[in-house]
Amino acid sequence: MQTYIQDISKYEGKEVTIKGWLYNKRSSGKVRFILIRDGTGIVQSVITANQTCPEIFEIADRVTQESSLILTGVVRKDPRAPGGYEIVAKKLQIIQLTKDYPITPKEHSIEFLLPQRHLWLRSRKQFAIMRIRHQLIKACRDFLDDQGFLCIDCPILTPASVEGTTTLFPVDYYGDTVFLTQSGQLYNEATVAALGRVYCFGPTFRAEKSKTRRHLTEFWMLEPEIAYMELEELISLIEDLIVYVIGEVLNKRRAELAILERDIKPLEKIKKPFPRITYQEAVELIKKEDKSFRYGDDFGAPHETIISKNFDRPVFVHHYPVGLKAFYMKQDPVNPEFSLSVDMIGPEGYGELIGGGQREDDYDTLVKRLKEKNLPEEPYRWYLDLRKYGTFPHSGFGLGLERTVAWICGVRHVRETIAFPRMLEKIYP
Repeated sequence: MQTYIQDISKYEGKEVTIKGWLYNKRSSGKVRFILIRDGTGIVQSVITANQTCPEIFEIADRVTQESSLILTGVVRKDPRAPGGYEIVAKKLQIIQLTKDYPITPKEHSIEFLLPQRHLWLRSRKQFAIMRIRHQLIKACRDFLDDQGFLCIDCPILTPASVEGTTTLFPVDYYGDTVFLTQSGQLYNEATVAALGRVYCFGPTFRAEKSKTRRHLTEFWMLEPEIAYMELEELISLIEDLIVYVIGEVLNKRRAELAILERDIKPLEKIKKPFPRITYQEAVELIKKEDKSFRYGDDFGAPHETIISKNFDRPVFVHHYPVGLKAFYMKQDPVNPEFSLSVDMIGPEGYGELIGGGQREDDYDTLVKRLKEKNLPEEPYRWYLDLRKYGTFPHSGFGLGLERTVAWICGVRHVRETIAFPRMLEKIYP
C-alpha cells in the first residue's frame, strides 16, 4: 500500500512504499542517498552496497532527476535527514527513466523558467507556494462557511462591465459580444437578497496592459456580500478574516514558509485592530515623499508602498472621493463628495489586497451614477431591479488571492502564486 511522505513519521520502524519522482541524489563511497518527492514532501532513502542487493545499488546509480519510481523500505528516525526521517531501501523500481530534464539544480533565469512552468512547478519553492495557496483558500472558505455564508457560483460570461469598460476581454457569443467577468459582485448583490450572506470564489479577468509585479490578466477573487451590513461592520469582518487566515497559515504551513525562507515575524504581528485612515490622511502621507501627488488622484503601486511603510500591519484606507470609485459605490450621506469605500493596503509593500465598500441602494441615484460613468442602462436593467423590489443596505469586498499569497509567502511577483500565470504577452503554457 502506498504511503505519503507527509505521514512518514507515523511509520517509524515499519516498511513503507513511496511512489514518486527523483528530486536529487548524491553518493559517498559505497553509500547512495536519493531524495524522492511525491507531492506531499521529500524524503531521503539510504542505499548501501553491503546491505542491499547489487541490482538496487545499480538502479540508484543510473536513476536520473525527475525519473518516476517506486521505493520500498523501512522508516528510521535520523535528525540529519530532511524531515528527520529516512528510508532504508529494500526495493527500488524505475517506472520511467527521464533523459535531459531541462531544469537542473543550478540557478535559472525567469525568462527560461516561465516557458517551463509545467516543470518549474515541481521545484521545492513552487511546491511550498502552492501548498500555502491551498491553505489560504481553505481558511477563507472555512471562515465564511462557519459564519453562515453560502458559496454561490457567479457567471464567467457577462453582458456588462463591473470595474470599467477599458479592461474588458470581449468574447463572441453566438454573434453577440459578451465579456469575461471582472468580478462576481453584481450577481452576488442579487443572490444576497435571496440568501442573506453569500460569497463567490473564482477566476476574474482584467485586460490591463500592465507589466508590473502585482498584475495578472487572469486572477482569482474571493467576494463576500452581506445584506444589511454597513461600512464599519464590513471593515471589522475583513479584519477578522485576515487575522484568521494568517493564523491558519502560521499554524499549518510553517514548514512551507521555512522552505521559502519567509521571515514570519511580520506575519506574527497581524493582530487586531488594524490602523484606519481616510483617503485625505493617506494623501498627506504620500505627499511627504511625493510632492507631485495631487488630491483627487488615484493611488498607484508606489503610493500604496509609501502608505504601507508607515504601518507594521495591513491598513484600511476609507472614504475615497466618489469619482475614484465605481458607479455602484454608495456616497456618504454626511458628505456626498466621498464614497463609503475601503481598501486594505498590505504591509511590506504588497499593495492593495482588498477593495470593497457599501453599495448604492437607491434606484434614482444608481441611474444617475451610470450616466455619470457613461454606462448604458439596458445591460444593468436587472441590476437596477434589485433597487426597485425590496432595496436594502448591503456591503461587500473582493480579496485578490494572488497578491495575498505573494504577501504571505514573501515572494516579489504574483506570477509565482498561481500554477499557470496569465500575463501581458505571456500565455504559454
